[in-house]
Amino acid sequence: MSEGSKPTGKKRKQQKASPTSFGAAPAATAAGPQVAPDFDRTELYINRELSLLDFQFRVLEEAEDDRNPLLERVKFLAILGSNLDEFFMVRVAGLKQQIAAGVFEPSADGMTPSEQLAAVRKAATRLMTGAYTCLGEKLLPALSAAGIHILDWKGLTKRQQQTVKRYFDDVVFPVLTPLAHDPGRPFPHISNLSLNLAVLLRGADGETRFARVKVPDTLPRLVPIKRSSGGTRKDGTVPHDHYFVWLEQVIAANLDALFPGVTILDAHPFRVTRNADIDIQDLEAADLLETIEESLQRRKFGTVVRLGTERGMPTEMREILFENLEVDRKDVYLLDGPLGLSALFQVAAIPLPNLKDRPHVPVLPPALEDTERDGDLYAAIRREDILLHHPFDSFAPVVDFLRRSSRDKDVLAIKMTLYRVGRNSPVVESLLEANENHKQVAVLVELKARFDEESNIEWARALEAEGVHVVYGLLGLKTHSKVAMVVRREGESIRRYVHLATGNYNPVTATLYTDIGMFTTDEAIGADATDLFNFLTGYSAKTTFSKLLVAPINLRSRLVELIRREIEHQRAGRKGHIIFKVNALVDKELIRLLYEASQAGVRIDLLVRGICCLRPGVPGVSESITVTSIVGRFLEHSRILYFANGGEEDVYVGSADLMPRNIDRRVEVLFPVSSPKLIRHLRDDILETYLADNMRARRMQPDGTYVRLKPKPGEPAVDSQLVLMRARPAE
Repeated sequence: MSEGSKPTGKKRKQQKASPTSFGAAPAATAAGPQVAPDFDRTELYINRELSLLDFQFRVLEEAEDDRNPLLERVKFLAILGSNLDEFFMVRVAGLKQQIAAGVFEPSADGMTPSEQLAAVRKAATRLMTGAYTCLGEKLLPALSAAGIHILDWKGLTKRQQQTVKRYFDDVVFPVLTPLAHDPGRPFPHISNLSLNLAVLLRGADGETRFARVKVPDTLPRLVPIKRSSGGTRKDGTVPHDHYFVWLEQVIAANLDALFPGVTILDAHPFRVTRNADIDIQDLEAADLLETIEESLQRRKFGTVVRLGTERGMPTEMREILFENLEVDRKDVYLLDGPLGLSALFQVAAIPLPNLKDRPHVPVLPPALEDTERDGDLYAAIRREDILLHHPFDSFAPVVDFLRRSSRDKDVLAIKMTLYRVGRNSPVVESLLEANENHKQVAVLVELKARFDEESNIEWARALEAEGVHVVYGLLGLKTHSKVAMVVRREGESIRRYVHLATGNYNPVTATLYTDIGMFTTDEAIGADATDLFNFLTGYSAKTTFSKLLVAPINLRSRLVELIRREIEHQRAGRKGHIIFKVNALVDKELIRLLYEASQAGVRIDLLVRGICCLRPGVPGVSESITVTSIVGRFLEHSRILYFANGGEEDVYVGSADLMPRNIDRRVEVLFPVSSPKLIRHLRDDILETYLADNMRARRMQPDGTYVRLKPKPGEPAVDSQLVLMRARPAE
């Protein structure tokens, strides 16, 4: 069983290693030259999976932090639950597949798949134990004190039970389908992430039988009970408390309605997580759309990679699940609370503004303020490149750009990539309108956007039905780039207006994630964008681009050149400096090169939100490297690569993280920022603000642990996201 002790609050280590094991190789002789470090040494790398779990510990810390408003803390715990679901469905499933295939090749840190899986189980157990401790000991009492009561069925008053019983009879009971398991009826299929009740019964013949009742996901997981008034406050207002009870407990308490005439012996919830990583063999897929649809169905039937049960489930009942689900006993997690913490999103959504972050109203950058009056967005973009930093800057100009272009009589064509657009997308509505207005519309819809496949299929079919040119990407490559191009007739010539970004064309996530986008009419970027779309939609064998860095074509080689150039600047006395802000740093070749740059004395500041396989501060290897992770109100998602370049600064922004999959197996785009004003804004207003954060930032130590930063005596407190919410770009 995967049981663990409660977290102690001490620093969590990724791997055991001696404090001296990270340094440079020893000298050849006492007086001789130093031997160059061996950058292939496994102790110089942090395990990818454990690093990702360590990020989840940082999310848990936000749920534990009482500086955050209460419902925001609940939301962080719900996010953790959702993140863990995906981690098991994809990363743990991948490790188990490697083991099943007989893969013994170690990762960069030297761990085999079996060793990684064992370490992951141990860390995940600690993480889940900490999450349920946070819920039971901190959040539930705080919620109750704030008037939000999440009760157990046994804790309800008789009147409350009667109220809920009526809800069960009227709403829940008609939806339920009990499925028996006996010699004549096979064990029912348990779908991925479904919550179920395992029920033991005794019939009139005295035989013990098993049944499964699925807890319907079409109903609220937390059943609201009629709110009650708590009396009058001193200010004359009447508070109203919120009461909830868990749906699975309601069902368990009323099982006699499902099994009349049978004795209910016991009932306990369980939850299954299955392998949900879709593996598409592109070369064998004649119709990618149909293949993705079939794969979505297979996702429901993947092998079980995690079984969650209440700790109090009897051994007899658990044995039935072991046998019929064919689950490894090491993949069973005994939990002290409600299964599936993502259900807490329902609590976080309760409309109580005093328990949430103050609403943030995005603003327009100064370059677009005039468009509010004269309406000429195109003129504003022609005047200068325009940078938008969401959610601090509004996403409305992006939607407006596409909407205006769909209606503008001079617009001839619109081309764009869609990765995650979400439901009810105004972006897709604009593309449909553009098609109705006889514009040439070409859209690449990435069907392999994990867990958004179904939504993307719906949009792809809707676009195709209206005659839009829809393509689904290249064989063997996932298209992750974020590019939109509008071709407009102006006088006797045409002009290309291009929008490039780090984030998706999704107005909802644009309020939740930090992302950067840029409008430009730069002719070289426009020509590159044209070549990119020809590469995506046709048979272009394009291997060079003027300004854009495009994976898998020139992104890796160009990044290597830029880092090596910084090394040469440092060796020439020109103070090399690199700042990378990314979601993940995994690629071993780039890590080795950053180690080499650090050895040369280049200052390297890494802002890595999640996975980081590089060890900073290792003597003789990475002494000039810092790694900082920021977890705050908004999910840090923007990617910025800064190179001092001997005073002629180069800055690239785009969709790619520094991972082999992004650089070698995806279509990604990094775009240069050429405007001195925008470079200064990115460096001084954005990157330096993040690097100055001492409230939401954690600094990685050489052993892979993270230490939360605090203001030093006399030092101002800096919450980077709060600063950026209040700031405006430099003029």
